[in-house]
Amino acid sequence: MSIDHIVSIIVFIAAILLFVGLFTQTVQTAIVYQQHQAVAVKCSDLLDDMLLNPGSPNNWGQNNATATSFGVQDPEFTQYELSAFSLMRLESTTGQTVEFDKTNPSIFYNEETTGAGSYLLMPNAEALNYSSALSLLGLNGTYGFQLAFVPDITVSIAQTSTSPLSFSVSAMGTGFPYAGATLNYCLILVTLGQTNAQYPSYTIQTGSTVTSQQGTANIVTSNSVNANQICSLIVYAHSDGIVGVGFETSNLPTDQYIVPIMEDMGTQQVALAHNYDLNNSGPAGYSLKYNATFVILTQGYTLSELALGSPSSPGLVGTVTSGVGNPYPTISMPGSTTGILIVTYQENSTDGGIAMMPWGISSLAFPVTFGGNPALQEWVTTDLRQVTIGSVAYQAKLSFWSDQQMQVTS
Repeated sequence: MSIDHIVSIIVFIAAILLFVGLFTQTVQTAIVYQQHQAVAVKCSDLLDDMLLNPGSPNNWGQNNATATSFGVQDPEFTQYELSAFSLMRLESTTGQTVEFDKTNPSIFYNEETTGAGSYLLMPNAEALNYSSALSLLGLNGTYGFQLAFVPDITVSIAQTSTSPLSFSVSAMGTGFPYAGATLNYCLILVTLGQTNAQYPSYTIQTGSTVTSQQGTANIVTSNSVNANQICSLIVYAHSDGIVGVGFETSNLPTDQYIVPIMEDMGTQQVALAHNYDLNNSGPAGYSLKYNATFVILTQGYTLSELALGSPSSPGLVGTVTSGVGNPYPTISMPGSTTGILIVTYQENSTDGGIAMMPWGISSLAFPVTFGGNPALQEWVTTDLRQVTIGSVAYQAKLSFWSDQQMQVTS
């Protein structure tokens, strides 16, 4: 056989091998594409399945019952109306673990905050964790997800003056100013007691204004604050049914403060904890006087007080003292009504603050992040839905991935 024939055969075999390799890679790419398409379709179906059913039992978010199927729709509504209480029971992936020393044994809580003076602490034992959700959805070992809820409107507030008490407000959508929106605001003005026998007192004032084309507004009140006063402003921005919430609190300097803690969803009891009793962070025997009230949002976007004590006395007053030997007060929350628990407290006549807890995550526009970490995955698909949680507009985002390896082999 001549050299020419040998070279020709070698070239021919090389061409066949190259063609087979390219064809195999093309087939593998097509298979991976189909797998990605299947994951994307399942992501969309799964998101609707989560948002359009309340789970089982359908009121699992309003008690301490163990969920037997996963869903976060509000059982009293249809479409993309979600339960603010079911979302409270999802174990946050961004929160910190906090130990409350006064319970026996100590109870660990998952803490979520959105700013100074706002708290949402849920007992870990009553939270639905990621692994349980995977099991309820039948995704164990096959798929992973992260479910996130972010308010559509970001309302930012800054105090600009104390005399007269004034604020600047900015309402922004996703990349655009919320122009021409109505701002209904609620000013909580707290006066600290001047003697050891007095508790902090508060007044609630309301008003409204409209945002400019830049989504901003200035709120000037008729009040002035002095050395023994604290204020908090809650603002609802709304237009064409889209509602956003923001708040700002100006606490006086003190290393002691009160933290509301969701003690038990079954009995709907909230404990008021001295911060020294969290994570064994301080000494015993230090006291804070408090005055607690609960407010709900009316149809006119104003806040109205709802009785926690007797009908003639909507507020509750008392003392919180640090130390395991000292009892802690509890407050019974009002069933399925969403709102804000507001606790004003003082160490003395010049040191105090305001602590707020949303009863239902939307009351203070708390974001929620639940599930695994998509940043650690090779390929992730996402899908979005516009939802309403307790009248506040949120964007629901599901990040979804396969746990099976999907890649092209060269």
